[in-house]
Amino acid sequence: MHSREVSASKGVPTRHQHGRLGLRFLSPHTWPRVRRPAPYSRITRQGGLHDSGCTSPSSPHPPPWLPPSAGFSHSAFTFGIESHISQSNINGTLVPPAALISILQKGLQYVEAEISINEDGTVFDGRPIESLSLIDAVMPDVVQTRQQAFREKLAQQQQANAAAAAAAAAAAAAAAATATAATPTPAAVSQQNPPKNGEATVNGEENGAHAINNHSKPMEIDGDVEIPPNKATVLRGHESEVFICAWNPVSDLLASGSGDSTARIWNLNENSNGGSTQLVLRHCIREGGHDVPSNKDVTSLDWNSDGTLLATGSYDGFARIWTEDGNLASTLGQHKGPIFALKWNKKGNYILSAGVDKTTIIWDAHTGEAKQQFPFHSAPALDVDWQNNTTFASCSTDMCIHVCRLGCDRPVKTFQGHTNEVNAIKWDPSGMLLASCSDDMTLKIWSMKQDSCVHDLQAHSKEIYTIKWSPTGPATSNPNSNIMLASASFDSTVRLWDVERGVCIHTLTKHQEPVYSVAFSPDGKYLASGSFDKCVHIWNTQSGSLVHSYRGTGGIFEVCWNARGDKVGASASDGSVCVLDLRK
Repeated sequence: MHSREVSASKGVPTRHQHGRLGLRFLSPHTWPRVRRPAPYSRITRQGGLHDSGCTSPSSPHPPPWLPPSAGFSHSAFTFGIESHISQSNINGTLVPPAALISILQKGLQYVEAEISINEDGTVFDGRPIESLSLIDAVMPDVVQTRQQAFREKLAQQQQANAAAAAAAAAAAAAAAATATAATPTPAAVSQQNPPKNGEATVNGEENGAHAINNHSKPMEIDGDVEIPPNKATVLRGHESEVFICAWNPVSDLLASGSGDSTARIWNLNENSNGGSTQLVLRHCIREGGHDVPSNKDVTSLDWNSDGTLLATGSYDGFARIWTEDGNLASTLGQHKGPIFALKWNKKGNYILSAGVDKTTIIWDAHTGEAKQQFPFHSAPALDVDWQNNTTFASCSTDMCIHVCRLGCDRPVKTFQGHTNEVNAIKWDPSGMLLASCSDDMTLKIWSMKQDSCVHDLQAHSKEIYTIKWSPTGPATSNPNSNIMLASASFDSTVRLWDVERGVCIHTLTKHQEPVYSVAFSPDGKYLASGSFDKCVHIWNTQSGSLVHSYRGTGGIFEVCWNARGDKVGASASDGSVCVLDLRK
């Protein structure tokens, strides 16, 4: 595998940006894309725990409350935002490292002491100080509750000891009076659920373990649908999670973006020399007159419609435009924090970005200048999508959706109705209907002709992470096929919807972990889904049946089809990118 490194700094000024938000993402399920990788908001979902630190845009010093090396950059960022620490006059250099952790530990120790020590200084009921979790420590009346619980437990133990002593005495008396004891026959043991290895059973399951752990067992992939190893190409080179991937719309070039602060362009054209090659697009910033890696995740990327340019968005707050051969063409710097989403318009003259700074920006792709910044959200903007070449929709953790137009100083439409963060929005191919999904577990369909939603679709039991329209129906190359909408959820299912009737037509249930990505094939006949269970599934959209399946080596964050519809790309949490060849 050949690689060529490309610097991304070209005159980029030094800017200290926040590390990624703590998308409720301190568990693996909160990783991808800002998107809730977990049931958190999209903001935390996409984050790994590898950021080297997070800083305020207004302060040149790392945040003092958490050490960069502790791996809590998400928590640090969230704490900084919510406490407005960047607006204070605190000199960060005077605050010792890990100050917040130290304060929290002392607070926990104080509560533990309250529970374990009487007012006169003696140890409560003669027992040592116990350890508390942070959650336990903030519970109401924790001191009284724990002390009362200990008294009750002590009383129960005393009663149990007395009963055991009485039973032992009775047994000894019975043994002395009876020379022989009856031996139970095999018929005395239940034949319906016989114990194994002397262990009790619960509801027919040994120790109840199967009932508890069955959900986390790897799915047995049917040999008839399993993609053979010779049809799967694993691309390695990234040094951290690969959050996103996207095929070039013209050729077999696959772009990927990672937490290692690089994007890569993989050449999978069959006529390329030496098999697949990779271009390494390093995202750098300018410090002390030198180009240094930004050490921030590449969170979003998108090819223009003719496949000549690739745009990337990063947690360092910059968007960048690259040529297909890996050269940096422009650096776009006006956001005041991480960029969460980025899209080209169809014409290819504008790029749209959304950031944690609560704004969206339309950029002139030719000059690299910001055409207009839209400051209408009251919280981080999570996703954007173009309706046409000058009008777009944006969604946010503020639960609102704004439709904005270049040249207008106010939203042309605002949709409200979600009761939690709105993770993703997508216009249908005709631009008439807008779909949105949220942490409130609902999928809503909106029309510019009315304020309330056209459909409020409620079927998922957990957060909905992303949605995709099928490339079918009016205004598509498949006008004779009915349009569908796919939704991917943290409840481990994918649902296919008939939007005209507002009903779910298929529930796809083979995944066993949160589903982060779905993508329709170019003809709309198949749907690819990727989950944190490491599996990529390919479904028949008409029957809802599973037709292909592949298990990789890491949780799947993104899946995408090439233009011909014969290859599926997938990016994973272990730094791998896999390409599945679906040709016979």
